[in-house]
This record gives sequence, structure tokens and C-alpha cells, in this order.
Amino acid sequence: MARITYIEYGGKARTIDVPNGQTVMEGARDNGVVGIEAECGGACACSTCHVYVDPAWIEKLPAKNALEHDMLDFAHDPDPARSRLTCQIRVDHALDGLIVHMPEKQI
Repeated sequence: MARITYIEYGGKARTIDVPNGQTVMEGARDNGVVGIEAECGGACACSTCHVYVDPAWIEKLPAKNALEHDMLDFAHDPDPARSRLTCQIRVDHALDGLIVHMPEKQI
């Protein structure tokens, strides 16, 4: 389990305990986090679970695969360094304390 903090565009933060094996997107979706739409359900076929990873966590996450990298081109205002699709980040204890920020909107 990892405690993940989701920060909405307006600054409201929610910290949620997400079980190991789920994705960061599933943790948000299952707990009604505003700003994660996940229209494709986690198939990496859209960019509606886009977030900006807190700078302190960028190097601690697994690298983006080619599909995630391509899908981020469709996200709203992607940041080459900080943008990730939460459906591609699988939770384990090493992510305890992860902080992600929602973009202004999902497209």
C-alpha cells in the first residue's frame, strides 16, 4: 500500500491509501478524485488520466514506455519532464508519499 496525494487544479489535496498492484489512476477513480477521468479505463488509449508528477518524484518513477510517451502528445498542456498518465504507474510500497497534480483540464 502507498499513500498518494492527489492535488486538484484549484489546490485542494486528497491523500489516499492505494493498494499495491493498482495503478495511480485506479486509486483516483475508485475514490472519486476530481480531475482524473480515465475514459479508456486504463488501456493507455486516451490521455484523460494525465497528471504532473511532483518534481521530487520524477526520477523515482519507472520510465515512460513508447505508448505512454505518444499518448501524452494528446494531453492538455503536457510538460515533457513532469507529465505522466496515471494508468501507467503501478503502485507499490516504493511510491508511498507520491504527489501528483491535476492539470487544468483533461482532453
